[in-house]
Amino acid sequence: MKNILITGGSGLIGKRITQLLEQKGYEVAWLSRSPQSQKSFLWDVAKKQLDQESIEWADGIIHLAGAGVADKRWTDDRKKEILDSRTHSTQLLYDGIAKAVSKPDVFISASAVGYYGFNTGTALVDETSKAGNDFLAQVVVAWENEVKKIEELHLRTVLLRIGIVLDAQGGALGEMLKPPVAAPLGKGDQWMSWIHIEDLANLFVYAVEKTTLQGIYNAVAPSPATNYHLTKVAAKAKGKPFVGIGVPGFGLKLILGEMAAMVLGGNRVSAHKIQKAGFEFEFPVLEGAVKEIFS
Repeated sequence: MKNILITGGSGLIGKRITQLLEQKGYEVAWLSRSPQSQKSFLWDVAKKQLDQESIEWADGIIHLAGAGVADKRWTDDRKKEILDSRTHSTQLLYDGIAKAVSKPDVFISASAVGYYGFNTGTALVDETSKAGNDFLAQVVVAWENEVKKIEELHLRTVLLRIGIVLDAQGGALGEMLKPPVAAPLGKGDQWMSWIHIEDLANLFVYAVEKTTLQGIYNAVAPSPATNYHLTKVAAKAKGKPFVGIGVPGFGLKLILGEMAAMVLGGNRVSAHKIQKAGFEFEFPVLEGAVKEIFS
């Protein structure tokens, strides 16, 4: 396997995966609406356009594309965009793979721990746990169902349910530490299943190379933390004041609307299955992960 095609390659995770693969000697190309300097092929999900040559070229596909769930307030139009960007893009890839003369060997798709629901309390959930019934959970269910159709084309298929990604360049940590003073959200007792971006990128590469890896795996570190603890550790590493009094939930609901449930709830998610499959985390403990990010 030498040629890897990535959707969503220009995002933080996609760029890091690209770097790691190229360092290991892979040829990497992105699917893009505006192909430029990075080796890329044209696709446009809204117009149902896909350069079929990209599928014939690829030995493996990594599918990361999807509208950001926290980028904008959840209007009905935005919720439709979040769902369609995931299901329609996967359907487009399915169609390309189905008609390909030379099919890829592996299809690796991002998914999300939102599958389990906004708030699963203190229970430790794993890949066999049932889906939630809220908006994001149903998005993930629909998304994964489209990926499972690709599995029927006799490709090795891996779905990685990603938790909260910790990274110095943005994402959850950037938002949490944006105010002058860091504080937990709501009561702060909600669980946050996190993963260092380096471990996440390495996990995608591991899924490319580990030919026995197949099915659904949680992409989270083995030590989830409460929102209170994560915020406190991050504030200390960043050198910011920490106030233990939480941001009131009703205030977050006024600002964020329905999306507030995403930050006021939480999941305590198990990493046991991916560890049992042989993956070793470089940053299994929160304090070490945050220290590295802000070093």
